[in-house]
Amino acid sequence: MSENEISNIIIGCALEVHKHLGPGLLESTYEACLAFELKQKGLIVSQQQALPIVYKNVKLNAGYRIDLLVENLIIVEIKSVDALADIHIAQLLTYLKLKELKLGLLLNFNSVLLKTGIRRVVNNL
Repeated sequence: MSENEISNIIIGCALEVHKHLGPGLLESTYEACLAFELKQKGLIVSQQQALPIVYKNVKLNAGYRIDLLVENLIIVEIKSVDALADIHIAQLLTYLKLKELKLGLLLNFNSVLLKTGIRRVVNNL
């Protein structure tokens, strides 16, 4: 499957989770439910995958974690905040660069309509 096909499945699953749970819960709740939905669709999903930093040719574990890594192609960063900020997009773009991936999805489940809380972030490698 292409990254676009996978991202469409992710968004569909996120909409399903939001439809059942609504806004206002913890990010960890949405993460667990979305991972469940994606696995039900047959996708490979890693949760809370460590993201080491390479600084001056030294690999350091600085405590960063990717919420969801889907099919080793797409990073999904889950938020439950009043509104997405530029720093959230910048964070996901940095993760994409560190992981050398092209596409990420930023999902803010604390939205009345989830479609207003979805951002695609592309790393132009």
